[in-house]
Amino acid sequence: MTSEIIYKGELRADCKHLQSGTIIETDAPTDNKGKGERFSPTDLLATALGSCIITTIGIKTEDMGIDLKGTKIDVSKVMYADPRRIGEIEVNIYFPKNLNLDEKQKTIIERIAHACPVSKSLHPDLKQIINFYY
Repeated sequence: MTSEIIYKGELRADCKHLQSGTIIETDAPTDNKGKGERFSPTDLLATALGSCIITTIGIKTEDMGIDLKGTKIDVSKVMYADPRRIGEIEVNIYFPKNLNLDEKQKTIIERIAHACPVSKSLHPDLKQIINFYY
């Protein structure tokens, strides 16, 4: 098993990662009867995409001798209605200003970003917008 989820009531749940014991609390968003005081499940999905992108890029760039420490990612999701679902996720990747990459390295990074496992697991109707700021 990967995780265990306990419903706490009031549209909240504790999600436990079984290998590490880490707990993430979730809450329904304010536009869907929740308090919006924690990540919502859809927030976690959007965040998982950003985290997967930087992790897979990090795996490759470590092999290339490139240090991405300090890289920042902003993630935004857009909810669609009928049916209610995530329609778009925008991921903005801001690399450190002192990082000097050539065009070949940038191409490798960008291809990896679009091929991370979370990206490939999402439905093709979900629009993924990935922007790179070098």
